[in-house]
Amino acid sequence: MNLERRTITNPIEFREEGDRIVAVGLGVVYNKRSQNLGGFVETVRPGSAKKTVLEADVRAAFNHDPNLLLGRKGAGTLRLEETDEGVRYEIDLPNTTVGRDVAELLRRGDIIGSSMGFRAIADEWGETEDGFPLRTLTEIALRDIGPVTFPAYTDTDAMLESLAAKRSLDLVEVRAAAEQGRLIEIIRGTSSESIADETDGEERRTTSTFPASRRLVRF
Repeated sequence: MNLERRTITNPIEFREEGDRIVAVGLGVVYNKRSQNLGGFVETVRPGSAKKTVLEADVRAAFNHDPNLLLGRKGAGTLRLEETDEGVRYEIDLPNTTVGRDVAELLRRGDIIGSSMGFRAIADEWGETEDGFPLRTLTEIALRDIGPVTFPAYTDTDAMLESLAAKRSLDLVEVRAAAEQGRLIEIIRGTSSESIADETDGEERRTTSTFPASRRLVRF
């Protein structure tokens, strides 16, 4: 399964505790519907990160960059807590160049978002109350978590792979359905023809109802 990323725009708390500088934020948000991710929306089910919070040696990194390491769960410099709201993190920022830089950016209020890198272990596809395609993450494996400068763009293909596998369809077809606003047909199993075909030698496309497949993800 491919690595996916999500960004949360909740404020990051900045604390100075003696010689320690601690960054506190919410890296995973439960039960909050995302913006349109390119033909569908997404939500994270409570408890979906429980196993990984307890067992995984998650890293804290700035902007998902492993070279900009801020902490590690196995070392105790990153602490994760699953709450009713989501997964809360605390990072003891290191006395390194990146640690001091992040501390100063937090102190100034320049960094206001957190992000998580994860793999989707299990998900479900359905629809919202108004018939819009809905992906529900039911189990995720966290890889890294921490503050980011900009909200991350998502890799929509990584999200659509599970739907393609569940319906035994080619990813290209599912991607085209997302771009054309026809994912709900695949989810309901009502699509009876190819998403795109050729007429008089030219490719015919259904007019898209939704935005293009790459969108900022904000919870």
